[in-house]
Amino acid sequence: MVVGCIPECGDKILLCRRAIEPRYGKWTLPAGYLENGETVLEGAKREAFEEARAKLKNLTPYALLNLAFIDQIYFMFRATLVDCDCMPGYESLEIKLFAEEEIPWDELAFSVVRETLRLYYRDRATGEFHFHIEDILPSART
Repeated sequence: MVVGCIPECGDKILLCRRAIEPRYGKWTLPAGYLENGETVLEGAKREAFEEARAKLKNLTPYALLNLAFIDQIYFMFRATLVDCDCMPGYESLEIKLFAEEEIPWDELAFSVVRETLRLYYRDRATGEFHFHIEDILPSART
C-alpha cells in the first residue's frame, strides 16, 4: 500500500519535484510505500518528512485510490503543515507551495496525483470534503 497526503498551508498545497525514478523531475504529493509494522498515519507522516522535511498535523483520511492494473492501492490524507517553511528531503529536487491556479498539471508525475488533486479542488470549491474511493483505469496512466 502507498500512503501520502495533501499538505496544506493556508490556500496552498505542497508539491515535491522527484529526485528519484520513476518520473524523475516531475511533481508529486508526498507519498510512498508503507514499511513493515507501520500504520497508514505513521507512513504518511514519514513520507512527508522524508520528501519535504515537513511536519504534519490534523491528518484526515481523504481518498482511497485503486490502481488494480498495477496492484497498487493509495491511501491519501489531507493534512496541515506545522510550519510552511519546509525544505527538500533526499527524494526531492525541490519543493514548492502552489495555489490552485499554479498547479503544474502537465508536469505531475502520476495519474493518481492528478486524480487526488482533481477531487481535492472540486471539494474545496464547495467547502465540503468527503472521503473518496476511486478506481484509476489503465487509460488514465502517465
